[in-house]
Amino acid sequence: MSDDAITRDVEGSRGRYVLDRGGHLASLTYSILSSQTVIADHTDVPEALRGSGAGLALVERLVSDARAEGFRIVPLCPFVNAERRKHPEWADAFNV
Repeated sequence: MSDDAITRDVEGSRGRYVLDRGGHLASLTYSILSSQTVIADHTDVPEALRGSGAGLALVERLVSDARAEGFRIVPLCPFVNAERRKHPEWADAFNV
């Protein structure tokens, strides 16, 4: 997974992370409520990457950025919320 290229794009009040693995793209979109709060809206992982950890890598990047930049995540996306429940060590990054 260290070869994954995850980019982050922000346009206005919307943002997304995109993971490129072997030409297959997975994404996690979010909405920016304020400098302190973002809502994780949707995670999209194509069939070719399902079960490969691509979705988890995107959530890990979101959590890492939240900690580094001081914002908290509202996990509206069911996948992000499920990963949050599996990782209690991420509690400081979430607003639930």
